[in-house]
Amino acid sequence: MQLTDLPFGVTDWSTIERTEHPGETGVAYWRTCNFGQIRVRMVEYTPDYRADHWCSKGHILLCLAGELHTELADGRMIILTPGMSYQVADNDTPHRSITAVGATLFIVD
Repeated sequence: MQLTDLPFGVTDWSTIERTEHPGETGVAYWRTCNFGQIRVRMVEYTPDYRADHWCSKGHILLCLAGELHTELADGRMIILTPGMSYQVADNDTPHRSITAVGATLFIVD
């Protein structure tokens, strides 16, 4: 990836509008900034969140707080705790997010 046409900037995530995205259970709250074709999000999952869909979008994801379980379509379960990240390409490995205790994530896609 080459980052072009992206001048230096600072994002105060507390000033970005929060949108609500219900899961199968629980809720995801997104704060989203778009920089050209790059979407950057701060995402908070409530306790007992379970995604209502399988995602095939590519991401770079960093767990900032809580614990995130990422279920892969092939049956594997990946557990992230603060300071851990994963990366996946578009259309590579369908995945969905689950958390019992809640989680805060920083996601670039």
